[in-house]
Amino acid sequence: SSSVRMGVMWLPNLSRILCFSFHIILILLQQTTAARELKFVVVVFRHGDRTPIVNFPTDLHKESEWPQGFGQLTKIGMQQLFELGQYMRKRYSSFLNSTYNRQEFYIQSTDYDRTIMSAQSYLSGLFPPTSSQIWNPELLWQPIPVHIFQKSTEQRLNFPLPNCPHFDELQHETQTSKEFQNRIQPYMDFLQTMAVNTGLELNHLRTLDNFQLWNTYDTLHCEDIHNYTLPVWATKDVIDKMEKLAELSLLSLFGVYKTEEKSRLQGGVLVNIILNTIKQAVNSSKPRKMEVYSAHDTTVGALQIALNIFNGKLPPYAACQFFELYQESNGQNLFKKTFNVLIRRYSIEMHYRNDTSKDPYLLTLPGCTSSCPLEKFAELVSPVITENWSKECGKKDKMKDIFIGFNVAVGLLSIFNLVLLYLLYHYGRCRRRNNYQDI
Repeated sequence: SSSVRMGVMWLPNLSRILCFSFHIILILLQQTTAARELKFVVVVFRHGDRTPIVNFPTDLHKESEWPQGFGQLTKIGMQQLFELGQYMRKRYSSFLNSTYNRQEFYIQSTDYDRTIMSAQSYLSGLFPPTSSQIWNPELLWQPIPVHIFQKSTEQRLNFPLPNCPHFDELQHETQTSKEFQNRIQPYMDFLQTMAVNTGLELNHLRTLDNFQLWNTYDTLHCEDIHNYTLPVWATKDVIDKMEKLAELSLLSLFGVYKTEEKSRLQGGVLVNIILNTIKQAVNSSKPRKMEVYSAHDTTVGALQIALNIFNGKLPPYAACQFFELYQESNGQNLFKKTFNVLIRRYSIEMHYRNDTSKDPYLLTLPGCTSSCPLEKFAELVSPVITENWSKECGKKDKMKDIFIGFNVAVGLLSIFNLVLLYLLYHYGRCRRRNNYQDI
């Protein structure tokens, strides 16, 4: 009958619909449970253990007592960065090539011996040569380029960034601000004692942004690590107080007072560079997987304060702040299979490694989750990003000044020529008139 025929025809159609629906649900479940994919990594680390930067007037030790002098990477520092490279090799073993590939990897350093050597030590741990990259069987090491910007032109890693008049003004305001004074007042008697012990002027010690107290603490810290004799007054209690003041020095340099405004001129510059690099990784077909910056404690501090994730502690040697870009698998890729349309979702995770005995800390940008959607991350950091650093710094445009000066000079010369022509013309008329009278 027709009803039977209709039933026979309907059942296969229904089964097809059910089968198709089940297939769609299965794909959706696969997409939602699939692992997210790591796409790109940015690493910023502090150099390794080094010798002191300077000594203080009553210091027991001279520069000549340190191998290679002041500010140089030590064997301990080399080992610290080598181990950091090994850690990164292990962490990203399934992401980075086991062999160095220049298209996938880029590293940059500030123009200091200690940061360049730290970068080289890091690379030794990250990319030990294997198979065809071994060029000397007795030396499991390979040269990898470390890119450098000269100190005079470097405007991304060597903080505080110099030649910024407005930042200098903010620093002066910070030293006299209520926020700063409330923090330093409890240490005033201690600073007077330190002035006597170190031979430094009290006014210089009070002004934390000139680094004198921070450098003195750093010198004693270096001497202690390397078993040099410390002054009798440098007890544990004294060293601990100096460390607290050094932490306040770093915090007040980039924060405490008008932090957002300072960050636009300092750490926000690096935030912008990192964000743009990550955005390029999202939109580019290039195979680069990792960018690394070898820098300083002030670099890590400025960056973290700008992101409002600073823990208040001085970044130790080989401290490492890194950013991971993930492509999320949250069901959006379903459309690729069905309608040939792909909607990608990306997120950023921030990790901080400041203790080799523990896993890196997963940090959360205030206002977001630990896996922060890229668009939300960009929105939240936008207040510390400036589009015109020179203008906000109050720097004068030298070319504009030259152009204005040139125009003024041309204008004055034109006026001078007009006056000269007028005088010559007037003198000529007077002379002709006198000649007529003589006749």
